[in-house]
Amino acid sequence: MPASTRRVFLSGALALSIGPARAASAPLRVVASSLPHAEILEFVVDKLAPDLPLKVIEISGDLRPNALLRDGDADANFFQHVPFLRSEEAAMGMRFAVVAAVHVEPLGLYSRRAKALADLPAGGVVSLSNNVSNTSRGLSLLQANGLIRLRAKAADVNATVDDLVENPKNFRFVEIAPPQLPRSLDDVALAVINGNYALEAGLEPARDALALERAEGNPYANVLVTTEGLAKDPRVLRLGTLLTSAEVADFIGKRYRGSVVPVRPS
Repeated sequence: MPASTRRVFLSGALALSIGPARAASAPLRVVASSLPHAEILEFVVDKLAPDLPLKVIEISGDLRPNALLRDGDADANFFQHVPFLRSEEAAMGMRFAVVAAVHVEPLGLYSRRAKALADLPAGGVVSLSNNVSNTSRGLSLLQANGLIRLRAKAADVNATVDDLVENPKNFRFVEIAPPQLPRSLDDVALAVINGNYALEAGLEPARDALALERAEGNPYANVLVTTEGLAKDPRVLRLGTLLTSAEVADFIGKRYRGSVVPVRPS
């Protein structure tokens, strides 16, 4: 790892001491999930821009990356899709700036009790994310695979289990924190798991999922986000350009083999 890159690991149990915003010549502090986001950032600096000073703040636990950005403890973050960001903005009462759309992590359906969706037991428990945008996303994936049907007006980012109109196998639903979804696999018939958390748990979505979201036209591309005040910062703009380069797209394609899908540059 070059001297210009530093990776800091933070969990919800740690006090933050990463400091206020600094001058434009200071390292750009980017909050990122370990997989695949921090790996992609490391590739950018190692292979494409060794002169770009970057501090990658890897997160786990109950830290809220958008709150770190709001409070000036980071300059940007790279972990989320736009529907999740919009729900965070509504809760926080502020607006952030989307710099670049980088990749899609297809949401997947996973089971340790069935080898195919047709084998899922009647009355089985299905675990879903407990945040609104990903709950809706998971329900849409279940519907796309013929397991449930939602009322027509719920075909957006706000669908909940209350919008079910058909549930032929009488699935029961539990909503848990997204990082805990892989751990639920031993206790449920089916788990709907975000791609990054599947990777962190040692799953390979393209191989292990019983079904995956389509990447084409997927509205859940992961994005580089900053504050409105830093939206034109040269460091942020350069990082956004690098993250959407053909070189990064090729790296994502080769490294993750369909488990993470690049948003190809036009």
